[in-house]
Amino acid sequence: MENPGLHEELISQIAQGSEAALADLYAEFKNRVFNTALSYLQSVTEAEEATQDVFVKIYQSAARFEGKSSVSTWIYRIAVNQALDRLSHRRRQKRFGFMLPFYKKDSTEPGIVVPHFDHPGVALEQKENARILFQAIESLPGQQKTAFILSFIEELPRREVADIMQVSLKAVESLLHRAKANLRERLDDFFPGRRI
Repeated sequence: MENPGLHEELISQIAQGSEAALADLYAEFKNRVFNTALSYLQSVTEAEEATQDVFVKIYQSAARFEGKSSVSTWIYRIAVNQALDRLSHRRRQKRFGFMLPFYKKDSTEPGIVVPHFDHPGVALEQKENARILFQAIESLPGQQKTAFILSFIEELPRREVADIMQVSLKAVESLLHRAKANLRERLDDFFPGRRI
Protein backbone atom coordinates (compact mmCIF):
# COMPACT_ATOMS: atom_id res chain seq x y z
CA MET A 1 0.00 0.00 0.00
CA GLU A 2 1.35 3.41 -0.98
CA ASN A 3 2.24 5.71 1.90
CA PRO A 4 2.91 9.17 0.44
CA GLY A 5 3.64 10.72 3.84
CA LEU A 6 6.31 8.12 4.59
CA HIS A 7 7.82 8.55 1.13
CA GLU A 8 8.08 12.30 1.58
CA GLU A 9 9.65 11.80 5.00
CA LEU A 10 12.22 9.45 3.50
CA ILE A 11 13.06 12.01 0.80
CA SER A 12 13.46 14.66 3.49
CA GLN A 13 15.86 12.41 5.40
CA ILE A 14 17.77 11.54 2.23
CA ALA A 15 18.14 15.27 1.53
CA GLN A 16 19.88 15.48 4.90
CA GLY A 17 22.26 12.71 3.90
CA SER A 18 20.56 9.68 5.47
CA GLU A 19 21.78 6.51 3.76
CA ALA A 20 19.39 4.46 5.91
CA ALA A 21 16.44 6.38 4.44
CA LEU A 22 17.84 5.78 0.96
CA ALA A 23 18.07 2.06 1.72
CA ASP A 24 14.42 2.06 2.83
CA LEU A 25 13.31 3.89 -0.33
CA TYR A 26 15.43 1.54 -2.44
CA ALA A 27 13.83 -1.52 -0.84
CA GLU A 28 10.37 -0.19 -1.68
CA PHE A 29 10.96 1.05 -5.22
CA LYS A 30 13.86 -0.99 -6.64
CA ASN A 31 11.64 -3.58 -8.36
CA ARG A 32 9.44 -0.96 -10.01
CA VAL A 33 12.47 1.03 -11.17
CA PHE A 34 14.18 -2.11 -12.46
CA ASN A 35 11.09 -3.30 -14.35
CA THR A 36 10.62 0.11 -15.97
CA ALA A 37 14.28 0.25 -17.03
CA LEU A 38 14.11 -3.34 -18.27
CA SER A 39 11.11 -2.58 -20.50
CA TYR A 40 13.12 0.17 -22.21
CA LEU A 41 16.60 -1.33 -22.26
CA GLN A 42 15.73 -5.02 -22.78
CA SER A 43 18.95 -5.99 -21.02
CA VAL A 44 19.04 -7.22 -17.43
CA THR A 45 22.58 -5.92 -16.93
CA GLU A 46 21.78 -2.46 -18.25
CA ALA A 47 18.53 -2.33 -16.28
CA GLU A 48 20.42 -3.17 -13.07
CA GLU A 49 22.95 -0.42 -13.82
CA ALA A 50 20.16 2.04 -14.64
CA THR A 51 18.43 1.17 -11.35
CA GLN A 52 21.60 2.01 -9.44
CA ASP A 53 21.90 5.27 -11.40
CA VAL A 54 18.32 6.19 -10.50
CA PHE A 55 18.96 5.87 -6.77
CA VAL A 56 22.24 7.77 -7.04
CA LYS A 57 20.26 10.52 -8.78
CA ILE A 58 17.61 10.41 -6.03
CA TYR A 59 20.32 10.77 -3.38
CA GLN A 60 21.89 13.70 -5.22
CA SER A 61 18.65 15.54 -5.98
CA ALA A 62 16.46 14.79 -2.94
CA ALA A 63 17.00 18.32 -1.61
CA ARG A 64 15.43 19.70 -4.80
CA PHE A 65 12.26 17.61 -4.50
CA GLU A 66 9.44 20.17 -4.24
CA GLY A 67 6.48 17.88 -3.66
CA LYS A 68 4.64 19.10 -6.77
CA SER A 69 4.05 15.45 -7.63
CA SER A 70 4.08 12.30 -5.52
CA VAL A 71 7.42 10.69 -4.68
CA SER A 72 6.36 7.68 -6.74
CA THR A 73 5.72 9.85 -9.80
CA TRP A 74 9.04 11.65 -9.30
CA ILE A 75 10.93 8.34 -9.09
CA TYR A 76 9.24 6.98 -12.21
CA ARG A 77 10.16 10.19 -14.05
CA ILE A 78 13.81 9.77 -13.05
CA ALA A 79 13.70 6.09 -14.08
CA VAL A 80 12.25 6.89 -17.51
CA ASN A 81 14.84 9.64 -18.07
CA GLN A 82 17.71 7.36 -17.05
CA ALA A 83 16.48 4.65 -19.41
CA LEU A 84 16.07 7.13 -22.27
CA ASP A 85 19.58 8.52 -21.62
CA ARG A 86 21.00 5.00 -21.88
CA LEU A 87 19.09 4.36 -25.10
CA SER A 88 20.41 7.61 -26.52
CA HIS A 89 23.96 6.62 -25.55
CA ARG A 90 23.43 3.20 -27.15
CA ARG A 91 22.27 4.81 -30.41
CA ARG A 92 25.33 7.10 -30.44
CA GLN A 93 27.61 4.09 -29.96
CA LYS A 94 25.88 2.30 -32.81
CA ARG A 95 26.01 5.37 -35.07
CA PHE A 96 29.74 5.80 -34.60
CA GLY A 97 30.50 2.08 -34.55
CA PHE A 98 32.36 2.46 -37.84
CA MET A 99 35.05 4.34 -35.91
CA LEU A 100 35.89 1.24 -33.82
CA PRO A 101 39.08 -0.59 -34.78
CA PHE A 102 38.55 -3.10 -37.59
CA TYR A 103 39.11 -6.12 -35.37
CA LYS A 104 36.17 -5.09 -33.18
CA LYS A 105 33.63 -4.74 -35.96
CA ASP A 106 32.60 -8.38 -35.86
CA SER A 107 32.57 -8.61 -32.08
CA THR A 108 29.47 -8.13 -29.98
CA GLU A 109 29.62 -4.88 -28.05
CA PRO A 110 27.43 -5.30 -24.95
CA GLY A 111 24.41 -3.03 -24.86
CA ILE A 112 24.67 -1.73 -28.42
CA VAL A 113 22.31 -4.12 -30.20
CA VAL A 114 19.47 -6.06 -28.62
CA PRO A 115 18.22 -8.49 -31.26
CA HIS A 116 16.40 -10.87 -28.88
CA PHE A 117 15.17 -10.09 -25.40
CA ASP A 118 13.85 -12.76 -23.05
CA HIS A 119 12.12 -11.00 -20.16
CA PRO A 120 13.10 -12.84 -16.95
CA GLY A 121 9.61 -12.43 -15.51
CA VAL A 122 7.84 -14.17 -18.40
CA ALA A 123 6.86 -17.85 -18.20
CA LEU A 124 8.90 -20.11 -20.46
CA GLU A 125 5.98 -21.00 -22.74
CA GLN A 126 5.29 -17.27 -23.33
CA LYS A 127 8.89 -16.17 -24.01
CA GLU A 128 8.60 -16.24 -27.81
CA ASN A 129 5.42 -14.11 -27.78
CA ALA A 130 7.01 -11.74 -25.24
CA ARG A 131 10.15 -11.43 -27.37
CA ILE A 132 8.08 -10.45 -30.42
CA LEU A 133 6.05 -7.97 -28.34
CA PHE A 134 9.14 -6.29 -26.87
CA GLN A 135 10.70 -6.00 -30.32
CA ALA A 136 7.54 -4.25 -31.48
CA ILE A 137 7.52 -1.96 -28.41
CA GLU A 138 11.17 -1.10 -29.11
CA SER A 139 10.15 0.20 -32.55
CA LEU A 140 7.58 2.68 -31.16
CA PRO A 141 8.38 6.41 -31.20
CA GLY A 142 9.65 7.67 -27.81
CA GLN A 143 6.51 9.23 -26.32
CA GLN A 144 4.29 6.38 -27.50
CA LYS A 145 6.71 3.87 -26.02
CA THR A 146 6.74 5.64 -22.66
CA ALA A 147 2.95 5.91 -22.50
CA PHE A 148 2.57 2.23 -23.44
CA ILE A 149 5.20 0.91 -21.01
CA LEU A 150 3.88 2.92 -18.06
CA SER A 151 0.22 2.16 -18.83
CA PHE A 152 0.27 -1.46 -19.91
CA ILE A 153 3.48 -2.97 -18.55
CA GLU A 154 3.79 -1.02 -15.29
CA GLU A 155 -0.03 -0.80 -15.12
CA LEU A 156 -0.03 2.73 -13.73
CA PRO A 157 -3.21 4.83 -13.72
CA ARG A 158 -3.47 7.13 -16.75
CA ARG A 159 -3.43 10.19 -14.49
CA GLU A 160 -0.06 9.17 -13.03
CA VAL A 161 1.28 8.41 -16.50
CA ALA A 162 0.31 11.94 -17.52
CA ASP A 163 2.05 13.36 -14.43
CA ILE A 164 5.22 11.34 -15.06
CA MET A 165 5.33 12.40 -18.71
CA GLN A 166 4.29 15.96 -17.81
CA VAL A 167 1.56 16.00 -20.44
CA SER A 168 -2.23 16.15 -20.33
CA LEU A 169 -4.45 13.13 -19.77
CA LYS A 170 -5.83 13.68 -23.28
CA ALA A 171 -2.30 13.57 -24.69
CA VAL A 172 -1.65 10.23 -22.95
CA GLU A 173 -4.86 8.76 -24.39
CA SER A 174 -3.85 9.97 -27.86
CA LEU A 175 -0.34 8.50 -27.50
CA LEU A 176 -1.79 5.16 -26.36
CA HIS A 177 -4.25 5.11 -29.26
CA ARG A 178 -1.40 5.66 -31.75
CA ALA A 179 0.89 3.19 -29.94
CA LYS A 180 -1.75 0.45 -30.06
CA ALA A 181 -2.40 1.14 -33.76
CA ASN A 182 1.33 0.92 -34.50
CA LEU A 183 1.73 -2.26 -32.46
CA ARG A 184 -1.32 -3.82 -34.10
CA GLU A 185 0.22 -3.16 -37.50
CA ARG A 186 3.63 -4.56 -36.47
CA LEU A 187 2.22 -7.64 -34.73
CA ASP A 188 -0.43 -8.56 -37.28
CA ASP A 189 2.01 -10.79 -39.18
CA PHE A 190 2.75 -12.78 -36.02
CA PHE A 191 -0.68 -12.80 -34.42
CA PRO A 192 -3.25 -12.37 -37.23
CA GLY A 193 -6.64 -11.29 -35.98
CA ARG A 194 -5.62 -10.84 -32.35
CA ARG A 195 -6.79 -7.62 -30.72
CA ILE A 196 -4.25 -5.42 -28.93
